Amino acid sequence: MTRARIVHLVDDTTAGGVMRVLDHILTAPAMAQTGDHSLRCIDRGSISVGRINADIIVSHLAVSWRTLPMLLALRAAHPGTPLVHVEHSYTEGFVTHNVTRKRRFTVLLRTAYALFNKVVAVSHAQARWLAQSVSIPSMKLSVIQSCVDLSSFRALAAPSGPVRVIGAIGRLDRQKGFDTLITAFRQTVDPAIALHIYGDGAEAPALRACAGDDPRIKFMGYCGDQRTVMAGVDAVVMPSRWEAYGLVAIEALAAGRVLLVNDIDGLKDHVPHGAIAVADASVARWARRIEALAGALPLPPTVPSRACDGFEDAFARSWQKLIMPVRGEGFVACYGK
Repeated sequence: MTRARIVHLVDDTTAGGVMRVLDHILTAPAMAQTGDHSLRCIDRGSISVGRINADIIVSHLAVSWRTLPMLLALRAAHPGTPLVHVEHSYTEGFVTHNVTRKRRFTVLLRTAYALFNKVVAVSHAQARWLAQSVSIPSMKLSVIQSCVDLSSFRALAAPSGPVRVIGAIGRLDRQKGFDTLITAFRQTVDPAIALHIYGDGAEAPALRACAGDDPRIKFMGYCGDQRTVMAGVDAVVMPSRWEAYGLVAIEALAAGRVLLVNDIDGLKDHVPHGAIAVADASVARWARRIEALAGALPLPPTVPSRACDGFEDAFARSWQKLIMPVRGEGFVACYGK
């Protein structure tokens, strides 16, 4: 049997988690064993993507009312080709913080997902929400937790002393909850700890204002080398308001860093691997957890560090499981439900 030709579609190539995952899909030796993967960039304003010669077409595209005509055209142009959609964006937390007309939003998702043979959630928490709130049938829904090459993070020496530098890594955007984090950090009094914020974005001026004159808080700017960032911190915090999965989490765990996460969406997936969940996302709760990081309070027990061994292989196996029935009736039968 010939190797499956898998074409991945993307409409946003800016630096970020989606492109990092796609780079891993295109370059990882284990992924090469699942088929011939290639990338095609789509103009988000396009109505038609044209004819694509592939055994499977995988959408990493944004779903919106604006892009729905293009998704309809994609399905119409490939009536016999299995289509897969990977949902990188929408979660229960996203809806809570961004969607006012929830019924209309649910109609959008159900309409768009009906065009695909399979829908892939990037975390188990997101999959549960898709099944319950969007009513995606279990036979149509798969979970493939996002992954990148973690070998360089595993090679880092784990911190041996107390936590002194706490890292917050990501776009300076309302989603990431850095405003809550900064406010909480300023309520702590330990002069020996520092908060280093890596990233850039529209919220930078507001976050700098929130930090005020606290000399312990430093804005480090954007750094494209995640390994360098991780090497410079003792612990990582992720106070996101919504997060489909969170690549920073698996990088921190692979590097043996203590990891605090909000107890929401895909960040819940990291708790079994050693992340510590902050229960209610409040400023007071985050301040207590930061004090615990600095040693003033006890932290909850966690599983051993370096708990992300085998993630890349599991990622490749999940894709193989999805791709194997490409020519089988079971794959195609899910379309439209």
